[in-house]
This record gives sequence, structure tokens and C-alpha cells, in this order.
Amino acid sequence: MTTKPNQNMAKLTKKQKEALAKFDKNQIYSLEEAVKIVKDITYTKFDASVDIDVRLGVDPRKANQMVRGSVTLPHGTGKTMRVLVLCTPDKEEEAKAAGADYYGLDEYITKIKGGWTDVDVIITMPNVMPKVGALGRILGPRGLMPNPKTGTVTMEVGKAVKEAKAGKIDFKVDKFGIIHTAVAKVSFDAQQIVDNAREVLQAIIKLKPAAAKGTYVKSIAISSTMSPGVKIDTKAASL
Repeated sequence: MTTKPNQNMAKLTKKQKEALAKFDKNQIYSLEEAVKIVKDITYTKFDASVDIDVRLGVDPRKANQMVRGSVTLPHGTGKTMRVLVLCTPDKEEEAKAAGADYYGLDEYITKIKGGWTDVDVIITMPNVMPKVGALGRILGPRGLMPNPKTGTVTMEVGKAVKEAKAGKIDFKVDKFGIIHTAVAKVSFDAQQIVDNAREVLQAIIKLKPAAAKGTYVKSIAISSTMSPGVKIDTKAASL
């Protein structure tokens, strides 16, 4: 009865061993080398995400050391972004024309209160934020809460929708001082992944808080959804 699960675990372990045998987990690689390794050690049957983890020398508990921003990836995310625009009726046509998947206000606020969050990005307007703010407990933990700093609270809803559809991503340092974000799909060619990763790294560098002391970028690693992480030379962030 227990043979099948054990066999599956053995297979997974074998693939992990194969992956780890293809690179030195203690070595620091250039961004280009690391991307090639990640593509080589990814065995998933689905098109895995390529993720980057950047450990920063900041204390995110202090407001003046919070690192948060957005960037439009040169080659997109490889994912079809589902966009909801919470807007007043006069902005619905603009949202629709820009390609929003859903647009409206009260009906969607009611749906979200009922547990519906089947979207990737939510865009809203400053004058609607009092209503949207009440959804913080639901949207916050899912990373869906609109924020002026990431361009998702704006009167230019059409522009924001187009940016989201084109591959704009938001990122934020977590409580451990790490930024974790997907930058591509493993099916992208190596140069596309390098380009996207570099765009994110350079955006993080530009957001260095004045209050941050010592080494800002402490470590960088890249991985795919189920692969081991490959360490990257921190100089990659400034190239």
C-alpha cells in the first residue's frame, strides 16, 4: 500500500541529486552562468517560473528602510495577467479598451468580500480607495492591495492596465529583508531571463533607502519553481 508514495519520493530525490550534481551550491556564479544552470536543472513537466531572491541589508520594520517598487520586464512575465479595475462608471470604458479582464466597483467589492480573488492585479482610483481599503484583510495577504507606489492607485487606469498586461511586476521586501519575485518562465531563452532579472536587480538598486547602512545587496539567488537555488555574484545587480 505504501510502495507508490515511496517510489515517487525516490524519483524526486533522484532528480534533486541530478540537479545538485550539475553545479556547486557553494559557488557564486555570474548571472548568465546561473540562468543556464537553472534551465539545465529544471525537470518539471509544466513551464516553471524563474524566481529571484535578493537579501538586502535593511530593517523592513522601519518605515524609512522599506524597499518596494515595480518594474516592467523587457520580455514580459510569460504569464497572462488577469486585471481587475475597481473604478467609477465614467472610467469603465477606458479600463475595457485597455484590456482589463474585469471592471466595475460595488459588485466586485461584494464578490471580494465573499472570498473571490481570482485575479493577478487590482487597479483602482484615489477617490475609490476608501471603499477598497476595507478589503485590506483579504487583499493584503494575497499581494493584491492597490498601492500608489506601484502605480495601481491612479486616475490613468488605462495606462496602468496596459502596463500590467505588458509584464509590469510589483515587489516588496519581506520581514526577513528578502525580495522574492518571479522574473520569467523557464521556457524563455537564457538571454531573455538575464534581461528580465537584470531589470529587477537594477530597480532594486535604485530604491536603496538613504537610511540603509553597510552592504545593501547581501546575496542573490535564482531558481525555478522546484529547483535548488543558484548563488549569483552581487555585482550582477549593478551591471
